[in-house]
Formats: sequence, structure tokens, C-alpha cells
Amino acid sequence: MADAEPWTIGRLLTWTTKYLGERGAESPRLDAELLLAQAVGCPRIGLYTAFDTEPAEPVRTAFRELVKRRAEGMPVAYLLGRREFYSLEFRVTPDVLIPRPETEFLVIAALDALKRNAGETRLADVGTGSGCIAVAIARHAPHTAITAVDVSPAALEVARGNAERHKVADRIEFLESDLLSGVAGDRKFHVIASNPPYVSTAEMGTLAAAAARYEPRTALEAGPQGTEVIARLIPEAARRLVPAGELWLEMSPLRLADVLALIEADGRFELLPVVKDLAGLARVVGCRLKN
Repeated sequence: MADAEPWTIGRLLTWTTKYLGERGAESPRLDAELLLAQAVGCPRIGLYTAFDTEPAEPVRTAFRELVKRRAEGMPVAYLLGRREFYSLEFRVTPDVLIPRPETEFLVIAALDALKRNAGETRLADVGTGSGCIAVAIARHAPHTAITAVDVSPAALEVARGNAERHKVADRIEFLESDLLSGVAGDRKFHVIASNPPYVSTAEMGTLAAAAARYEPRTALEAGPQGTEVIARLIPEAARRLVPAGELWLEMSPLRLADVLALIEADGRFELLPVVKDLAGLARVVGCRLKN
């Protein structure tokens, strides 16, 4: 292309897709579209009706900066400041883990568990991060009171904002706590759901560069075995569940045997069917407190 050719929406997308692809982006076209829509200030679909439009220089400057940071490895969700999860849009910052599609299976499992209880119910979301699990459950389980805990004050601030945005803040208590240790008194829950850290220290070096470099390490790394946090949570959950209450955990498919062994070793739970993700991999483990 001649340098004199205008930088239209279409040309920007074509060039940026090639540029990001050469730098290892897994979805360069999608990334280019999302970043350009952010710079233009329009929905992504709006780009398709404006391929021949040449954005103003301030827009192109903003777009160049976004593309530069994406090429350096910054996740698109952090560049946009948002991520869709369970058909809801959540604000995300580098203080919280970026919500992933696999975690939607944990939400579904928790909602199904709540349905097995009549009347008012209580649920704890342990390690709430952006609040995506707690908020999604609150939107679909209006008779459930939720306690969302996280050890990070910065994460809790993000989670509160997301709860307010989706108008469920009045039914979610946000609590700074290391797992369930900070929950007051003898409060018990019908369901405890958690997407805890489950990456081993050795595996941290094999994660995608974006996750290892930009996402909060404390939300990813559990310790040498990858099950250290889960091993602490299981006995705490046993003390905080009502009789026949259920614990649901997201975990790495590589950790399945270890997690099942930890639950069985505790002795207070009966195992429930393991939930597989769309790839057919074991993703969510559930267990029920014995009466």
C-alpha cells in the first residue's frame, strides 16, 4: 500500500491483525476489532458499517497506544477495562483475575445446588476477585444472601463496583478475609463456591506470558503442589456448611485426582458428579456435607 493511502477502519484492522498475529496473539483479528472499537467509542459491530471511514488523528493515536500495549502482552480485558461473563459485563483491573468461560460452569453448579434448597439460602463466594461469580449468582438466585470474600482489598473494591453496576449490592456482603477465617460467629451456608488459586509454582513458568506477567499472582499460584489453598478450604467449608450443604470448587483438570483425594481424606463429605467443561475436561468438583 502506498503511504498516501488513507488509514481507514478496514486498513487499520487488516494491518493490526497481521501485526498482532506476528507477535503471538491468539485471536489477532478479534483483538484488533475490540481495541479499535474502544478507540473509536463504538460497539464492535459498528466497525463493519464504517470500513471506508478514516478515523480522526486522536482516535488513531489512542488506537496505536492500545495496540502497542497489546503487542507487549497486556491482556485485552485490562486494556478495555471490562470482560463479559455469564452474559454480564464486568469491570476488570490488574487487581483481579480476568473472568474465564470455564468459571461459568462453577456458577451453573452453584445455582443448581441452591435450587436443591427451599426458601431463603446463603452462599459464600470464596476468593471473589472481580465479583463475577457472586454477581452472576445474585442475578439468577434472588432469594440467596451472598457473602463474597477476598484477601485483597483492591479486588473487593472492584467487586463492589460490579455488584452496584448490576444492582445486586444490597444482597452481597463483601468481606476481607483469608478464605473463611474472617466470617463472623457461627454463620453457616447452604453452598460454598470457589475458584481458588490452583496453579503450582512450577506451572507458573508455563502459563501464557500475559497471565504470568499481568494477572495477580496470588489469584493464580497455590504453592508447590497446586492444591495448597484447596486443602485449607475443604476443612473450613466443612465447618461452615449446613447439614447437606454443598461445596463446589473450580480446579485444573490436572488436579482432579489430588482434589478428590483431599475431599475423601477429610471424611465429612460425599462426592458429587464432576462437571466437565466444553473441552470435556474435568473442571468443577462438588461434594455434599454428610448429615
